[in-house]
Amino acid sequence: MKSRSQYRIYPTDQQQRSLARLFGCVRVAWNDALGLCKQSEKLPKNSDLQKLCITQAKQIKERAWLSKVSNIPLQQSIADLGVAYKNFFDSLKGKRKGQKVGSPKFKKKDNRQSARFTRGGFSIKGNKVYLAKIGKLKTFWSRPLPSEPSSVTVIKDRANRYFLSFVVEVLPEIRPAIYPSVGIDLGIKTFAVLSTGEKIESPDYSPLDQKTRRFQRRLAKRVNGSKRREVMRLKIAKLKAKEQDTRKDFLHKLSTRVVNDNQVIALENLNISGMLKNRCLSRAISQAGWREFRTLIEAKSAKLGREFVVISRWEPTSQICSECGYKWGKLDLSVRELVCLNCGTHHDRDGNAAKNIENFGTSARLSDHIAQCEKVGVGHIHDSKWTRRECKTLIEAVPVEPSTQVEVVQLTLFAC
Repeated sequence: MKSRSQYRIYPTDQQQRSLARLFGCVRVAWNDALGLCKQSEKLPKNSDLQKLCITQAKQIKERAWLSKVSNIPLQQSIADLGVAYKNFFDSLKGKRKGQKVGSPKFKKKDNRQSARFTRGGFSIKGNKVYLAKIGKLKTFWSRPLPSEPSSVTVIKDRANRYFLSFVVEVLPEIRPAIYPSVGIDLGIKTFAVLSTGEKIESPDYSPLDQKTRRFQRRLAKRVNGSKRREVMRLKIAKLKAKEQDTRKDFLHKLSTRVVNDNQVIALENLNISGMLKNRCLSRAISQAGWREFRTLIEAKSAKLGREFVVISRWEPTSQICSECGYKWGKLDLSVRELVCLNCGTHHDRDGNAAKNIENFGTSARLSDHIAQCEKVGVGHIHDSKWTRRECKTLIEAVPVEPSTQVEVVQLTLFAC
């Protein structure tokens, strides 16, 4: 399996000017090819686009400076445009899973810049990385490369930081797990609650977010093209980069610990795109990074030979007792703790949901049944559908005044 390893680089002033020239040429090659594709009735081939936008363009006086950079990143830019159009058409036809992919857009100078080198365009010499017509770049090796890289992408983000992203081949490794399984319930105030009862708080992004929003209001008053606007834009980019780095560091450490300790990891398939339509919670949900956490868990599980399972979003994880399987029905979000009327077990709402996420899954006893019903988890639970009742039971949960320091929810049963 292929993986990416990213490292920080510190180019000199001359190398920064060379990289700026490289990014500009790659951007122009992309924009010229995209303009031809939009004008043509039929999508041109990559070979034709490379001939028109690179080979013949170098003969024109207005594009003669394309020959001052390596030809490999220019060719890779045209190839990336072909991949972008393929993903767009596959998304329209329904062949590509996930959200719909839009058509390729023109690249701008102010956005994130990148250029990719394949074999023959780069080499690793000691602690430095040599790029064609750029030179040897000082690289901060935070960790060794797992294997020989097949390509490298030089990146400049909006905060004027430079990175090298290597594509390497990684072999899956089998490590013994400490625990057989774990269920994870994701939230906003508490980022994750594990089925073991552990609660994991997310970092506080509000100070950085408030400062960013304050600077954005100042940016709106700056004159376009002025130096003061560029200075303010750079400040905002650095604040956003710091917030992203904080979130990425937290998610990487948590996902690594969860995958290393457990053989089976169960998550809930949340409708994140639908939740983001809630204007009251969209900012908090975006800052939490639920989707990124799921992606990291899935990738690291495949690397270490773990089993990653996702349960349906329609499973009543908050409506069932994880101990006896008694179903009490829907609960108001204000109810955070409750007592099961059937077995008398005191539950934390999120902890009970995490245990149910773990229970709704694969097991040796119900493997065939769960494979047909597309259910996941570990273990067997008692469900109302398996009790052979002739009618359904109407169950309501009513919160009452707590008689002790712990808030108790009285569950009232109405028989049919």
